[in-house]
Amino acid sequence: MGWRVKVSHVTHVEYDGEAHSSYNELRMTPAHGVLSSRVKVTPAVPTYTYEDYWGTTVTAFDVPEPHRSLTIEAVSRVETSGPRRPQGSATAPEPSMEELLRRTPMTAVNAELDELAKTQALGRDPHETAEAICELVAARVEYMPGSTGVQTSAQEAWDLGKGVCQDMAHLTAGLLRAVGLPARYVSGYLHPRPTAGIGEPVDGQSHAWVEYWAGEWLPLDPTNRTYVGEAHVVVARGRDYSDVPPLKGIYQGPPGSRQEITVTVTRLGPA
Repeated sequence: MGWRVKVSHVTHVEYDGEAHSSYNELRMTPAHGVLSSRVKVTPAVPTYTYEDYWGTTVTAFDVPEPHRSLTIEAVSRVETSGPRRPQGSATAPEPSMEELLRRTPMTAVNAELDELAKTQALGRDPHETAEAICELVAARVEYMPGSTGVQTSAQEAWDLGKGVCQDMAHLTAGLLRAVGLPARYVSGYLHPRPTAGIGEPVDGQSHAWVEYWAGEWLPLDPTNRTYVGEAHVVVARGRDYSDVPPLKGIYQGPPGSRQEITVTVTRLGPA
């Protein structure tokens, strides 16, 4: 059984001076169960949406006038789903999934890790293999905010032995692909406190996990060693983080800028 959840994601960008103009793309609209969704931009400008190659809703806008800051508030209400567990036997990947079997700079691992991944598949079906790989990653990589950066690769996170959800998702996707299971990087939100009361705002977080193909797409959260369920809100899917950044843009102006991000998640009562 799922939940009704409100997600508020506020990003404030402060430039080191005046930006003469900017072009921005947002991936902050949930992918499923959307009851309502809005994006507010300050300075106020028109926005438009499109669906990218991976099926993610993208909100795009230009700020053509000089501005020293940019604030984006994305608010959505969604219905989530309970955990999905494997049903039935696995089937071979479809030819269209070849891209999701390829290495990317952020998910590539060395030959030694390739072989380690393959040992996890010995005597196991695809579902058991995926779960074993998730457990391998969670046991190796300690969750430690600030220990890695946006550009940290899967191999670097493994060697360091610490990282965040992005690193664990990259590493898990790379190892799943190494054993022939197509894998998608998934970004979204996580309600971190299931015991919170209805209507109680909780400091949430952007989150990342994976989906693997074994006859159907099945999600796993290696950071929390769990199936993906009612506390997860899917926003975007791709090969790795570079396909799904919440905010991406270019601007003409001073070289430096700072970002402040606040995510609040509230569990709602029934309709």
